[in-house]
Amino acid sequence: MPRSAVYFIDLRADDTWNLLDKIRLLVKEAGLPARIPRKALTAVKIHFGERGNTAFIRPLLVRPIIDAIVEAGGRPFLTDAGTLYVGTRGNAVDHLLTAVRNGFVLDVVGAPVIIADGLDGQDEVAVPVCLKRCQDTFIASAVARAEALVSVAHFKLHELAGFGGAMKNVGMGAASRRGKMQQHSVMEPRIRAKKCVACGTCVKVCAHDALSLVERPEGAARPKDSITKIARIDAAKCVGCGSCIHVCPEEAIDINWDKDIAGFMERMVEYTVGALYGKQDKSFFINFLTQISPACDCHGSADAPIVADLGIMASMDPVAIDQASVDLMNAQPVLAGSCLGSMNPPPADKIRAVYPNIPWEHQLEYAESLGLGFRDYELIPVKPPKKKKGR
Repeated sequence: MPRSAVYFIDLRADDTWNLLDKIRLLVKEAGLPARIPRKALTAVKIHFGERGNTAFIRPLLVRPIIDAIVEAGGRPFLTDAGTLYVGTRGNAVDHLLTAVRNGFVLDVVGAPVIIADGLDGQDEVAVPVCLKRCQDTFIASAVARAEALVSVAHFKLHELAGFGGAMKNVGMGAASRRGKMQQHSVMEPRIRAKKCVACGTCVKVCAHDALSLVERPEGAARPKDSITKIARIDAAKCVGCGSCIHVCPEEAIDINWDKDIAGFMERMVEYTVGALYGKQDKSFFINFLTQISPACDCHGSADAPIVADLGIMASMDPVAIDQASVDLMNAQPVLAGSCLGSMNPPPADKIRAVYPNIPWEHQLEYAESLGLGFRDYELIPVKPPKKKKGR
């Protein structure tokens, strides 16, 4: 079985080699310049972070990547597509304002920001993949029409995929609104009657009018006798975006684990195939293993990281870099102040410790079966040269 190269830098720095210098060295050693055709419009797919979230990649650290693309002759732009849920990135106006508020401005990052799926999430290109779950994928037009693609992903845990790395950043993140709905369509949540207090928070946040408060059926469990109503999900309208799960103050809504989690992952991977169509040899992947939070950057907050900051990886193989990121994270001790800090003994599989029902390996297995890359990898530390005498 072939092994893919995954390059890695730690976060140690001094006056000779600061972290910005090390990022420049990392992408050079990992082969980024060779993946960027001259004058290529290059989509740098990144997550700008929901307003209130603090775990997303710092814009200052993106600048060396942009500079490397420019030096290679490319024409980079930072991009992401809109969300399904109600938040601060659901349309291009709010999304751009959020990106600016979180620091992604031209003077800092060195490239313009373009919302990939347009004003209202409908600017898309239908890319045929003819795979198990999807015949066509609906990719945000700025990504589909770009001539090269660089994924810059914040590696973290994710409540549906188990973890989010290069493939989630590209497969889910580069999909248009219709594409995201297609991926999430198997993920209808469920109401836990014993916990629902009919507060209506979920109704307010649902962007698809799929939730309502109705009279509680006779005999249904209730947290208090005085609560006569309960939230109800209209399956015909629900797109499975999961926003209601995260806003419920009573934790009365959760994922219906009887649904097809594997199907969701396979759709996400097939969308990665669609997003990379025509530029497999003009794509590059960078994972930041910093502030590894227990949930996605789509939330308006970020919980304490579960392990210490580890470093940054770069590779031409999206499967290998995600596998290496999981392996390195799982090899670390948990942080005492995190959601895993009180577990004794500390969990070997940190993803399952947070999301016990998610078979996170499946996205890697399926991606490898489709030829997206290899799970077997060689981790190559990038060491800056020592300071010369007399300097």
